[in-house]
Amino acid sequence: MDGQMEKSLAGLSVLVVDDESLLRRRLAAHLEALGADVTGADTIAAARHLLDGLEFDFVLLDVHLPDGSGMELLRAGAFNSTTGVVVMTAEGAVADAVEAMRLGAVDYLVKPFDPAVLPLVMRRARQARQASRVAEHLRQADPDANFFFGESLAPLRQQLEKIIAADQRLQTRLPPVLIIGETGTGKSSLARWLHRHGPRMAQPMIEINCPALPESLAESELFGHERGAFTDARSARQGLFEAAHGGTLFLDELPSLSPALQAKILTALEDRKIRRLGGNRQIEVDVRIIAATSRDLWAAVESGDFREDLLHRLDLYRVNLPPLRERGEDIIGLAEHLMSQLCRGHRLPPRRFTEAGRRRLLACRWPGNVRELAHELERALVFEDAAALDFSHLSADAVSGEKAAPPPDWLNSHFVFPEEGFALEDATNRLLQLALRQSGENISRAARLLGVTRDFVRYRLHGDRKEKLENPTETRKPDES
Repeated sequence: MDGQMEKSLAGLSVLVVDDESLLRRRLAAHLEALGADVTGADTIAAARHLLDGLEFDFVLLDVHLPDGSGMELLRAGAFNSTTGVVVMTAEGAVADAVEAMRLGAVDYLVKPFDPAVLPLVMRRARQARQASRVAEHLRQADPDANFFFGESLAPLRQQLEKIIAADQRLQTRLPPVLIIGETGTGKSSLARWLHRHGPRMAQPMIEINCPALPESLAESELFGHERGAFTDARSARQGLFEAAHGGTLFLDELPSLSPALQAKILTALEDRKIRRLGGNRQIEVDVRIIAATSRDLWAAVESGDFREDLLHRLDLYRVNLPPLRERGEDIIGLAEHLMSQLCRGHRLPPRRFTEAGRRRLLACRWPGNVRELAHELERALVFEDAAALDFSHLSADAVSGEKAAPPPDWLNSHFVFPEEGFALEDATNRLLQLALRQSGENISRAARLLGVTRDFVRYRLHGDRKEKLENPTETRKPDES
């Protein structure tokens, strides 16, 4: 055993919970020889008694004990948050190991094992605990932690939880995430939330506003360059893919990049390798890509602005962020959350909303979504002197009246046709957009929801009236009864 390994266990306290006395003595002798302070327990009850009065750096926990399963200690939260629990299981009991990891164990060992592996396992467990503490600190400092809440976003939260759970299982080679939403809906905040709650939260996250990248420098910015690759390239430079190695790369409005650069990004996604501008050497990069856009990507594919193969590669975890106008009463909760952040930032006492102010917030159409809401709140905070804000500064264009309901919906049985007539064309377009949102921007599913052909949806989306459609107005026949 090398000196570095021995030093890594000096002063560490270890609890060995196992009913086999010979194994306990063997493990204790090995660990004590490396400088650890070892305590033994042969039952769950004995372990509980020790844990009530003592703290341990590590616990080696057998699953099968005379008075029950070692899992009971994990389920009961018997271990300190700083304790690294390593479970010992019998050969073939993989399900126990998986369950233990789900309950908070940091590693597992399959019996019989060589005690010589313990220092390596404990070092790995200690690194995992340190990463967990860093992650918890990041979560507590996360300004977006409470951003995605309310009944309107319940399906979104369920989807995010499943993505995070899958990421925790995979750890490496995380699939890309594609976030779709109107401008100002919080796509950047959602990308940061995903990073801070995933397994790479302690690693870098680099955000790139793709439209702001000059076309002549975009490739160098993303992939780096070698010395002499172009004029003024006096030294080699690392690109943003390399800088984000091990972490997350957020590409906002990705369709604004040229098709040639999109092809290079596709290669980086598929091969996990990049090549600097002017270089021949391939560099391995482990980067989680989160892409976001407010555009209709299928329309961008048809217009030649976006590569279809890149869309298929990105479109695995698709997350649709609804516009603010579709969040109903949740707008008030979001406004209160944002206002509390603004008050802290301005070093002002908390401000509440009047009933009239709440009605104005709900009546707003919010074309700029969350970004616009945040700006309106900050304006009220700065310019309104009352302790309760009524948002009287909101423009007439933004508000349809204090007691006004959202714009009338033809799906509502209470809708009354206006005297000046009704724009059927607008109604058709709104129904189409609603079907696309509910189908996750999938044209085929949207067509099924509307009872029309796929070609008809494409026709309505892109206005290509030269295209010959097959039964463009074909719909499901109503009952003839």
